[in-house]
Amino acid sequence: MQQNSILSRARPSVLAMKAYSSARSLYKAGDGYIFLDANECAYEPYVGAQNLNRYAGQQPRDAIEALCRLYDVSSRNLVLTRGADEAIDVLVRSFCEGGKDSILICPPTFPMYGQAATLQGAEIIEVPLNIENNFSIDVEEIESAIRPNTKIVFLCSPNNPTGNLIPLEQIEQICRFCDGQALVVVDETYIEFSGQKSCLDILSTYSNLVVLRTLSKAYAAAGLRAGVAIANADVIALLRKVLAPYPVAQNVAQEIVRITDPNNIKRLSAKMADTINRREEFAQRLAGFDFVEKIFPSSTNFLLIQVRDADLFVQRCLDGGIIVRSQSHLQGIKNCVRISIGSKEDMSRLLDVLSGDTPQATSAGRTARVVRKTAETAIDLSVNLDRKEPVNINTGVRFYDHMLEQIAKHAGFSIQMECVGDVEVDTHHSIEDCAISLGMAIKQALGDKRGIGRYGFTVPMDESLCDVAIDLSGRFYLNFDAEFPDRYVSDMPCDMVEHVFRSLAENIGCNLHIKVRGENSHHMVEACFKAFGRALGMAIRCQDGDSLPSTKGVL
Repeated sequence: MQQNSILSRARPSVLAMKAYSSARSLYKAGDGYIFLDANECAYEPYVGAQNLNRYAGQQPRDAIEALCRLYDVSSRNLVLTRGADEAIDVLVRSFCEGGKDSILICPPTFPMYGQAATLQGAEIIEVPLNIENNFSIDVEEIESAIRPNTKIVFLCSPNNPTGNLIPLEQIEQICRFCDGQALVVVDETYIEFSGQKSCLDILSTYSNLVVLRTLSKAYAAAGLRAGVAIANADVIALLRKVLAPYPVAQNVAQEIVRITDPNNIKRLSAKMADTINRREEFAQRLAGFDFVEKIFPSSTNFLLIQVRDADLFVQRCLDGGIIVRSQSHLQGIKNCVRISIGSKEDMSRLLDVLSGDTPQATSAGRTARVVRKTAETAIDLSVNLDRKEPVNINTGVRFYDHMLEQIAKHAGFSIQMECVGDVEVDTHHSIEDCAISLGMAIKQALGDKRGIGRYGFTVPMDESLCDVAIDLSGRFYLNFDAEFPDRYVSDMPCDMVEHVFRSLAENIGCNLHIKVRGENSHHMVEACFKAFGRALGMAIRCQDGDSLPSTKGVL
């Protein structure tokens, strides 16, 4: 088989080096082998841990298969690294001799390319972006700047921090010019937010093309540190030589498989679309401020804006409790600031700060977040007892969503809840586990309960009458008195209503008495949730300074 000509440009010592080979790279633990080769312990670090006592291998098979499905490439063409940052570092170490070779970058761009070259002792050739033409690259200038010792051309598309794409035809032109001379590394960290074609579509055409992708941005897994380099199989084999023997943690490998599950990818695609819409809405709102001089087009999850005074803008945001990133230190973008697109609430708060409505940073207030995983459900829940918005609930049971919204609206606090559960089998687990999580979050947010009303009480609902009394005593007791005429209201079983309030009362730590009478099950169930919300709202409301509503001195 003919070797890829670009390998002649790699470091001779790396080409000659024998790759580290571990048994974990050759054999799979699930195939029944007993591994006594890597000095691992035979016991787990804690009860419930799974495979943490074992190395995951340099390229964990299940994770690699999942990533290959995501990017639609062969495992021969992909290497998993600790974020795209490590891929950049490994590329430079594989191809550039210190004090001898060079890379080419187009500033302003991602600083890691230059940092990796500096650490390796490689020269950095700069061909700045055309600022007057929306940060476009100059292909002819790049070609004329490439020297015989240039081993890598780094292109970031969409570019960080400017947010613009490089046309695919320009990338192809550079690949052709650099054939057999230099790698063309296209960093597509933000490509999912652009709606444009990836360079993966032309990978088979150019043996010197390397594409960098990551789970950090669009797939919301920055804390996981999982990136990939995708390239010709010969280049990937070379990079694996330079990569550490066991770079990937077991839990990282496991999470990659979970994140790239097709059902979760569908969910994340909706989140990406929401981020893009919010980016456009935020850009329109920003344009109304007189201190914002320019908003650059973006194909990413951030905006680069030019302001009258970047230092003053950043400080104004900081005074309001919001951190943004000045880019004025980078070449050609003086008084420019990069703003990541956060949640709807984050961006609303930033607009308030810029408008002068929230001049000072405020405390987090009575907030809590509960992330709870069981064999049947995964729940992410946040509450803020001192804010009425947002209220976003998705349990997978539509009528239950509506009922929990009633609690939030009538109690006057914010809930954001997302649950993935086995509702196609039975709604029981999702309904009960969401109630448990909500109770835990309310208890956590209440803290030591100083200043609250503690007690709350009642509510009619058409022909139904519901009496609710609550005492946030820290002790659990439930008295639930109801006879629903029907088995179901919409997609929610009526026998689960008592389960919900039992789970809430037990996990909040309260005495809860509920009595409902009526003829219509829908009205009766809704009355329970509304009345509970009203009673809870009275009980959690801060109304007595810093005093504790108890003669015992503790709740």
